[in-house]
Amino acid sequence: MYTIEIVAMLGKRFKDYRIGCNLTQQEVSDKSGVSVITIRKFENGHLNNITLGTFIELLRAIDFMQGLDDVLPEIPVSPYELEKIQQGKRKRVRHAK
Repeated sequence: MYTIEIVAMLGKRFKDYRIGCNLTQQEVSDKSGVSVITIRKFENGHLNNITLGTFIELLRAIDFMQGLDDVLPEIPVSPYELEKIQQGKRKRVRHAK
């Protein structure tokens, strides 16, 4: 998939989420600081390039910041690293008599 196709797909999905949130393009513009023209072009697939900052502001406007964790989730700890962490933990506590 080419970058242009991915941006167009994201724009269409964003439109569905925006409508699902019952927000107009103008309301998203007011919340995000992104112009209505840019939002319209993005949603209709006519915007070849959108900055990451603009995209994040649009996601913030529709309260979808938790979705970023799905895009790039944190890398899980490898079993090797987990074992090293477990070995460093104390097994018991003893008090002096």
